[in-house]
Amino acid sequence: MPVPQRTALTLPDPRGVQPTIDMAKWGEAEGYDDLWFADSSGVDALTTAAAVALSTERVRIGTAIIPVFSRTPAVLASTAHVLHQLSNGRFILGLGSSSQTMMENWHGLTFEKPLTRVKETTLLIKQMLAGEKTNFDGQAVKSHGYRQLPLEAGAQPVYMAALRSKMLETAAEFSDGVILNLFPKDALPKMMEHIRIGAERAGKKLEDVEVVCRHQVVVTDDMEKARNSIRAGFAPYYATPVYNAFLAWAGYEDVAKNIAEGWAAKDRAKTTGALDDQLVDDIAILGTKEQCQDRIREYGEMGITTHIISCVSPGDTKNTYDAFTGNNFSF
Repeated sequence: MPVPQRTALTLPDPRGVQPTIDMAKWGEAEGYDDLWFADSSGVDALTTAAAVALSTERVRIGTAIIPVFSRTPAVLASTAHVLHQLSNGRFILGLGSSSQTMMENWHGLTFEKPLTRVKETTLLIKQMLAGEKTNFDGQAVKSHGYRQLPLEAGAQPVYMAALRSKMLETAAEFSDGVILNLFPKDALPKMMEHIRIGAERAGKKLEDVEVVCRHQVVVTDDMEKARNSIRAGFAPYYATPVYNAFLAWAGYEDVAKNIAEGWAAKDRAKTTGALDDQLVDDIAILGTKEQCQDRIREYGEMGITTHIISCVSPGDTKNTYDAFTGNNFSF
Protein backbone atom coordinates (compact mmCIF):
# COMPACT_ATOMS: atom_id res chain seq x y z
CA MET A 1 0.00 0.00 0.00
CA PRO A 2 1.55 3.35 -1.02
CA VAL A 3 2.75 5.51 1.86
CA PRO A 4 0.55 8.60 2.38
CA GLN A 5 1.90 12.14 2.25
CA ARG A 6 2.47 13.74 5.67
CA THR A 7 3.62 17.12 6.97
CA ALA A 8 5.67 17.51 10.13
CA LEU A 9 7.17 20.15 12.39
CA THR A 10 10.81 19.97 13.36
CA LEU A 11 11.69 19.89 17.06
CA PRO A 12 13.11 20.83 19.51
CA ASP A 13 12.43 24.51 19.80
CA PRO A 14 15.90 26.03 20.38
CA ARG A 15 14.55 28.08 23.30
CA GLY A 16 14.23 25.00 25.50
CA VAL A 17 12.00 22.23 26.81
CA GLN A 18 8.80 24.09 27.64
CA PRO A 19 8.74 25.97 24.30
CA THR A 20 9.27 22.59 22.61
CA ILE A 21 6.25 21.11 24.40
CA ASP A 22 4.20 24.21 23.57
CA MET A 23 5.24 23.98 19.92
CA ALA A 24 4.30 20.30 19.82
CA LYS A 25 0.83 21.05 21.19
CA TRP A 26 0.42 23.86 18.65
CA GLY A 27 1.50 21.62 15.77
CA GLU A 28 -0.98 18.92 16.73
CA ALA A 29 -3.82 21.44 17.16
CA GLU A 30 -3.02 23.03 13.79
CA GLY A 31 -3.21 19.78 11.86
CA TYR A 32 0.39 18.70 11.42
CA ASP A 33 0.70 14.92 11.09
CA ASP A 34 4.09 14.42 12.75
CA LEU A 35 6.72 15.93 15.04
CA TRP A 36 10.34 14.95 14.28
CA PHE A 37 13.21 15.65 16.67
CA ALA A 38 16.77 16.46 15.74
CA ASP A 39 19.37 15.48 18.33
CA SER A 40 22.22 17.95 18.44
CA SER A 41 22.89 20.05 21.54
CA GLY A 42 21.08 21.60 24.46
CA VAL A 43 17.72 19.82 24.37
CA ASP A 44 17.98 16.02 24.41
CA ALA A 45 15.71 14.53 21.77
CA LEU A 46 14.72 11.29 23.49
CA THR A 47 13.86 12.60 26.95
CA THR A 48 11.99 15.55 25.46
CA ALA A 49 10.15 13.20 23.10
CA ALA A 50 8.80 11.46 26.20
CA ALA A 51 7.40 14.75 27.49
CA VAL A 52 5.89 15.49 24.09
CA ALA A 53 4.35 12.00 23.92
CA LEU A 54 2.55 12.69 27.20
CA SER A 55 1.44 16.14 26.00
CA THR A 56 -0.08 15.06 22.66
CA GLU A 57 -2.59 12.47 21.50
CA ARG A 58 -2.60 12.10 17.71
CA VAL A 59 0.67 13.08 16.03
CA ARG A 60 3.49 10.65 15.33
CA ILE A 61 6.76 11.48 17.08
CA GLY A 62 10.03 10.61 15.36
CA THR A 63 13.76 11.24 15.58
CA ALA A 64 15.74 12.43 12.58
CA ILE A 65 18.18 11.47 13.74
CA ILE A 66 19.68 9.87 16.85
CA PRO A 67 23.41 9.21 16.29
CA VAL A 68 24.33 5.55 16.71
CA PHE A 69 27.74 6.41 18.15
CA SER A 70 26.61 8.34 21.23
CA ARG A 71 24.27 5.70 22.76
CA THR A 72 24.60 1.93 22.92
CA PRO A 73 22.10 -0.32 21.13
CA ALA A 74 20.74 -1.54 24.47
CA VAL A 75 20.11 2.04 25.63
CA LEU A 76 18.40 2.88 22.34
CA ALA A 77 16.27 -0.27 22.40
CA SER A 78 15.11 0.22 25.98
CA THR A 79 14.41 3.91 25.35
CA ALA A 80 12.43 3.10 22.20
CA HIS A 81 10.40 0.56 24.17
CA VAL A 82 9.47 3.17 26.76
CA LEU A 83 8.64 5.79 24.12
CA HIS A 84 6.48 3.25 22.30
CA GLN A 85 4.50 2.74 25.50
CA LEU A 86 4.27 6.42 26.43
CA SER A 87 3.12 7.42 22.94
CA ASN A 88 0.69 4.53 22.48
CA GLY A 89 2.60 3.36 19.43
CA ARG A 90 3.21 6.78 17.85
CA PHE A 91 7.02 6.79 18.15
CA ILE A 92 9.52 6.19 15.32
CA LEU A 93 13.20 5.67 16.12
CA GLY A 94 15.27 7.26 13.37
CA LEU A 95 18.98 6.42 13.48
CA GLY A 96 21.98 7.80 11.62
CA SER A 97 25.72 8.26 11.80
CA SER A 98 25.77 12.05 12.31
CA SER A 99 29.15 13.57 11.44
CA GLN A 100 32.79 13.67 12.47
CA THR A 101 32.34 17.15 13.93
CA MET A 102 29.63 16.11 16.36
CA MET A 103 30.90 12.65 17.26
CA GLU A 104 34.63 13.36 17.50
CA ASN A 105 34.70 16.99 18.61
CA TRP A 106 31.58 17.14 20.77
CA HIS A 107 31.55 13.61 22.18
CA GLY A 108 35.22 12.64 21.98
CA LEU A 109 34.36 9.42 20.13
CA THR A 110 35.99 7.73 17.16
CA PHE A 111 33.92 8.13 13.99
CA GLU A 112 34.59 5.03 11.90
CA LYS A 113 32.65 2.58 9.73
CA PRO A 114 29.49 4.75 9.82
CA LEU A 115 27.50 2.59 7.37
CA THR A 116 28.39 -0.60 9.23
CA ARG A 117 27.66 0.99 12.60
CA VAL A 118 24.21 2.20 11.55
CA LYS A 119 23.26 -1.08 9.86
CA GLU A 120 24.42 -3.28 12.73
CA THR A 121 22.84 -1.05 15.35
CA THR A 122 19.54 -1.17 13.49
CA LEU A 123 19.60 -4.96 13.19
CA LEU A 124 20.58 -5.39 16.84
CA ILE A 125 17.91 -3.00 18.11
CA LYS A 126 15.27 -4.86 16.11
CA GLN A 127 16.31 -8.10 17.82
CA MET A 128 16.20 -6.42 21.21
CA LEU A 129 12.75 -4.93 20.58
CA ALA A 130 11.50 -8.43 19.74
CA GLY A 131 12.69 -9.62 23.14
CA GLU A 132 15.42 -11.88 21.77
CA LYS A 133 18.40 -12.66 23.98
CA THR A 134 21.36 -11.09 22.21
CA ASN A 135 24.27 -13.01 20.75
CA PHE A 136 25.63 -10.47 18.29
CA ASP A 137 29.21 -10.05 17.10
CA GLY A 138 29.37 -7.41 14.40
CA GLN A 139 32.25 -5.42 13.00
CA ALA A 140 31.14 -2.30 14.87
CA VAL A 141 28.84 -3.39 17.72
CA LYS A 142 28.57 -6.42 19.97
CA SER A 143 26.05 -7.60 22.55
CA HIS A 144 25.66 -10.85 24.48
CA GLY A 145 23.02 -11.87 26.99
CA TYR A 146 20.87 -8.72 26.87
CA ARG A 147 17.10 -9.16 26.85
CA GLN A 148 14.16 -6.83 27.37
CA LEU A 149 10.38 -7.16 27.36
CA PRO A 150 9.21 -7.88 23.81
CA LEU A 151 6.97 -5.85 21.57
CA GLU A 152 4.86 -7.34 18.81
CA ALA A 153 6.74 -7.83 15.55
CA GLY A 154 7.00 -4.53 13.67
CA ALA A 155 5.26 -2.57 16.43
CA GLN A 156 8.22 -0.21 16.92
CA PRO A 157 9.58 1.09 13.59
CA VAL A 158 13.29 1.80 13.16
CA TYR A 159 14.31 4.11 10.31
CA MET A 160 17.78 4.81 8.95
CA ALA A 161 19.24 8.06 7.61
CA ALA A 162 21.18 7.89 4.36
CA LEU A 163 23.00 10.10 1.89
CA ARG A 164 24.90 8.12 -0.74
CA SER A 165 24.26 4.96 -2.73
CA LYS A 166 25.33 2.17 -0.35
CA MET A 167 23.65 3.69 2.67
CA LEU A 168 20.46 4.48 0.73
CA GLU A 169 20.22 0.89 -0.43
CA THR A 170 21.04 -0.45 3.04
CA ALA A 171 18.43 1.76 4.70
CA ALA A 172 15.70 0.69 2.29
CA GLU A 173 16.63 -2.99 2.63
CA PHE A 174 17.13 -3.36 6.38
CA SER A 175 15.07 -0.63 8.07
CA ASP A 176 11.43 0.44 8.08
CA GLY A 177 11.95 3.82 6.43
CA VAL A 178 14.60 6.12 4.93
CA ILE A 179 15.54 9.60 6.16
CA LEU A 180 17.10 12.13 3.76
CA ASN A 181 18.67 15.53 4.39
CA LEU A 182 20.24 18.51 2.59
CA PHE A 183 20.29 17.16 -0.95
CA PRO A 184 20.38 19.33 -4.09
CA LYS A 185 17.13 18.87 -5.95
CA ASP A 186 18.63 17.31 -9.06
CA ALA A 187 20.23 14.56 -6.95
CA LEU A 188 16.88 13.25 -5.69
CA PRO A 189 16.07 10.98 -8.68
CA LYS A 190 19.42 9.21 -8.24
CA MET A 191 18.80 8.85 -4.51
CA MET A 192 15.31 7.43 -5.10
CA GLU A 193 16.73 4.89 -7.54
CA HIS A 194 19.10 3.56 -4.89
CA ILE A 195 16.21 3.41 -2.43
CA ARG A 196 14.29 1.36 -5.01
CA ILE A 197 17.22 -1.05 -5.41
CA GLY A 198 17.46 -1.62 -1.66
CA ALA A 199 13.71 -1.98 -1.25
CA GLU A 200 13.50 -4.62 -3.97
CA ARG A 201 16.24 -6.65 -2.29
CA ALA A 202 13.92 -6.92 0.70
CA GLY A 203 10.88 -7.76 -1.42
CA LYS A 204 9.37 -4.28 -1.11
CA LYS A 205 8.19 -1.79 -3.71
CA LEU A 206 9.53 1.75 -3.78
CA GLU A 207 6.06 3.20 -3.24
CA ASP A 208 5.75 1.19 -0.03
CA VAL A 209 8.84 2.80 1.56
CA GLU A 210 8.36 5.85 3.75
CA VAL A 211 10.90 8.49 2.74
CA VAL A 212 11.34 11.25 5.32
CA CYS A 213 13.10 14.56 4.68
CA ARG A 214 13.79 17.59 6.84
CA HIS A 215 13.30 20.44 4.38
CA GLN A 216 14.94 23.80 5.05
CA VAL A 217 12.07 26.17 4.32
CA VAL A 218 11.83 29.95 4.59
CA VAL A 219 8.60 31.67 3.61
CA THR A 220 9.80 35.17 2.82
CA ASP A 221 9.91 38.02 0.33
CA ASP A 222 13.55 38.75 1.21
CA MET A 223 15.37 36.12 -0.83
CA GLU A 224 18.84 37.54 -0.20
CA LYS A 225 18.44 37.33 3.55
CA ALA A 226 17.01 33.82 3.33
CA ARG A 227 19.82 32.59 1.11
CA ASN A 228 22.42 34.02 3.45
CA SER A 229 20.75 32.24 6.38
CA ILE A 230 21.04 28.95 4.51
CA ARG A 231 24.68 29.63 3.58
CA ALA A 232 25.60 30.49 7.15
CA GLY A 233 23.75 27.54 8.60
CA PHE A 234 24.70 24.79 6.18
CA ALA A 235 28.00 25.57 4.44
CA PRO A 236 29.70 24.22 7.62
CA TYR A 237 27.69 20.97 7.22
CA TYR A 238 29.12 20.53 3.76
CA ALA A 239 32.61 21.10 5.14
CA THR A 240 32.39 17.89 7.21
CA PRO A 241 33.79 14.83 5.42
CA VAL A 242 30.43 13.01 5.32
CA TYR A 243 28.47 15.85 3.77
CA ASN A 244 31.37 17.04 1.64
CA ALA A 245 31.61 13.61 0.04
CA PHE A 246 27.83 13.61 -0.41
CA LEU A 247 27.88 16.98 -2.20
CA ALA A 248 30.59 15.68 -4.55
CA TRP A 249 28.62 12.45 -5.12
CA ALA A 250 25.57 14.56 -5.96
CA GLY A 251 27.50 16.13 -8.83
CA TYR A 252 29.02 19.22 -7.20
CA GLU A 253 32.68 18.22 -6.98
CA ASP A 254 34.03 21.74 -7.48
CA VAL A 255 31.70 23.21 -4.88
CA ALA A 256 32.65 20.51 -2.38
CA LYS A 257 36.34 21.16 -3.04
CA ASN A 258 35.97 24.92 -2.54
CA ILE A 259 34.04 24.45 0.70
CA ALA A 260 36.64 22.04 2.07
CA GLU A 261 39.48 24.39 1.14
CA GLY A 262 37.72 27.41 2.61
CA TRP A 263 36.98 25.59 5.84
CA ALA A 264 40.54 24.33 6.20
CA ALA A 265 41.86 27.86 5.66
CA LYS A 266 39.28 29.31 8.10
CA ASP A 267 38.09 31.46 5.22
CA ARG A 268 34.40 31.94 5.95
CA ALA A 269 33.78 33.97 2.81
CA LYS A 270 35.16 31.22 0.57
CA THR A 271 33.28 28.53 2.49
CA THR A 272 29.86 30.17 2.35
CA GLY A 273 30.46 31.75 -1.05
CA ALA A 274 30.86 28.32 -2.64
CA LEU A 275 27.07 27.94 -2.35
CA ASP A 276 25.83 30.21 -5.14
CA ASP A 277 22.24 31.42 -5.35
CA GLN A 278 21.09 28.63 -7.67
CA LEU A 279 22.55 25.87 -5.50
CA VAL A 280 21.06 27.41 -2.35
CA ASP A 281 17.68 27.50 -4.10
CA ASP A 282 18.11 23.84 -5.07
CA ILE A 283 19.01 22.74 -1.53
CA ALA A 284 16.51 24.87 0.39
CA ILE A 285 12.90 25.89 -0.24
CA LEU A 286 12.64 29.67 -0.28
CA GLY A 287 10.06 32.18 -1.45
CA THR A 288 6.41 33.05 -1.08
CA LYS A 289 3.98 30.78 0.73
CA GLU A 290 2.64 29.50 -2.58
CA GLN A 291 6.11 28.87 -4.01
CA CYS A 292 7.20 26.90 -0.94
CA GLN A 293 3.98 24.90 -0.87
CA ASP A 294 4.34 24.00 -4.54
CA ARG A 295 7.91 22.86 -3.99
CA ILE A 296 6.85 20.53 -1.19
CA ARG A 297 4.14 19.10 -3.44
CA GLU A 298 6.75 18.60 -6.16
CA TYR A 299 8.98 16.67 -3.77
CA GLY A 300 5.98 14.55 -2.89
CA GLU A 301 5.55 13.69 -6.55
CA MET A 302 9.28 12.83 -6.72
CA GLY A 303 9.01 10.24 -3.95
CA ILE A 304 9.36 11.94 -0.56
CA THR A 305 6.40 11.01 1.63
CA THR A 306 7.00 12.75 4.98
CA HIS A 307 7.96 16.41 4.85
CA ILE A 308 9.53 17.90 7.99
CA ILE A 309 9.31 21.69 7.85
CA SER A 310 12.34 23.40 9.40
CA CYS A 311 13.10 27.12 9.36
CA VAL A 312 16.55 28.50 10.20
CA SER A 313 15.48 32.14 9.89
CA PRO A 314 13.98 33.14 13.28
CA GLY A 315 12.11 36.15 11.92
CA ASP A 316 10.35 33.98 9.32
CA THR A 317 9.54 30.98 11.51
CA LYS A 318 5.89 31.85 12.22
CA ASN A 319 5.02 32.53 8.57
CA THR A 320 6.82 29.36 7.51
CA TYR A 321 5.14 27.05 10.00
CA ASP A 322 1.74 28.70 9.46
CA ALA A 323 2.03 27.97 5.73
CA PHE A 324 1.87 24.21 6.33
CA THR A 325 -0.91 23.91 8.90
CA GLY A 326 -3.92 21.77 8.08
CA ASN A 327 -5.98 24.81 7.16
CA ASN A 328 -3.36 26.29 4.82
CA PHE A 329 -1.83 23.29 3.05
CA SER A 330 -2.79 20.02 1.43
CA PHE A 331 -1.29 17.72 -1.20
